[in-house]
Amino acid sequence: MLDLLLREARIAGSETTSDIGVREGRIVAPEAGAREVLELGGALVTPALVEPHIHLDAVLTVGEPRHNQTGSLFEGIAIWADRVRDLTADDVKRRVRTVLRWQLANGVQHVRSHVDVCDPELRALRALVELREEVGDQMEIQLVAFPQQGIMSFDGGQDLMRKAVALGADVVGGIPHFEMTREYGVESVKFAMALAAEHGLQVDIHCDETDDDHARFVEVMAAETIRLGLSGRVTASHTTAMHSYNNAYAYRVINNIKRAGLNMVTNPLDNSVLQGRFDSFPIRRGHTRVKELMAAGVNVCIGHDSVMDPWYPLGYGDPLQAAFVLAHYGQMSGAEEIRSLIDMITANPAQALGVEGYGLHEGARADLVVFDAPSEMDAVRLVPRRRLVLRGGKVVARTEPAVTTVVWDGREEEVSFLKP
Repeated sequence: MLDLLLREARIAGSETTSDIGVREGRIVAPEAGAREVLELGGALVTPALVEPHIHLDAVLTVGEPRHNQTGSLFEGIAIWADRVRDLTADDVKRRVRTVLRWQLANGVQHVRSHVDVCDPELRALRALVELREEVGDQMEIQLVAFPQQGIMSFDGGQDLMRKAVALGADVVGGIPHFEMTREYGVESVKFAMALAAEHGLQVDIHCDETDDDHARFVEVMAAETIRLGLSGRVTASHTTAMHSYNNAYAYRVINNIKRAGLNMVTNPLDNSVLQGRFDSFPIRRGHTRVKELMAAGVNVCIGHDSVMDPWYPLGYGDPLQAAFVLAHYGQMSGAEEIRSLIDMITANPAQALGVEGYGLHEGARADLVVFDAPSEMDAVRLVPRRRLVLRGGKVVARTEPAVTTVVWDGREEEVSFLKP
């Protein structure tokens, strides 16, 4: 007998409905007889959403100690440097617990968080290592040792990175474009990737997050990935400078990214407001070359990046909202492009993070999301609440869809935002 039968699910990538069986927390073939049956009525079902890029240590700090008046990346970094002085373990955990609940309600079950380690006491990292253990199997959290002020340009930066790894960081980060010189930037990439190789860890570097077309550290990442044999274990996040590269150079570097097996993360919420701040007109969109990377066969993911912090004052931890923004800023409004946006918040980041037992195939973990929408197109269009979120076949989040009515021609009528 099945533990659970999901009836009439519209599985992502399919045009028809089918049933999904669950036994002992795994997806199995549907069969007669189940302890519980959930009627989905053609609702879209995907695997758990995956958040490949967020800064949990900074969430919900917007306006502390002051607001970002220019909206720029660099003012945000300066404000955060002041806020870090007041960090405590309780402060970090309290804010993060709130956002983790938001993420779970939105269907997120795997999270990679960058954590600022430019603090001699590593307070945020220690707090999140503890919280990672407290959360246990409820959500899987990866922590990136992220040197917000740089590795080579920050006093003791290399030692702090080593201490962060010893303390339990899962991934090694960097920020080469923020280092004081090009040479420091190159050295920081090589240091971070060597440290990861030494300890068998993954790499995720904030790379070329600038409008400066001279920021070309992603080529260093590709070369070091090949040299150290780290293919598939390295992620380049942001790479917004790529939108300013000349086409000949962009063609070459994209091919080297593919050759190296890099994963790429674009962060449309933050970068659509942070980039182009030095432009008059035309103002650049602030995204990496998503379409060109995908056409070359590169694994591209969407990250949320910030939730109400000095860099981005908005957000509620929903990757689908970020996908909606990329549909516009990335000009990804074609039918197949919109379908691919769902992959960019599910299967693609799951690959980048190395999530095991993931997917909708038989034998995969029954970590599922049921949308209040019948298709990928409608999910992106409406950004609806998640009707159900299942973890190991058990419901861990539930949203009751609201009913909307209007008074039309003197009568109250129910309104649906779907086709009749």
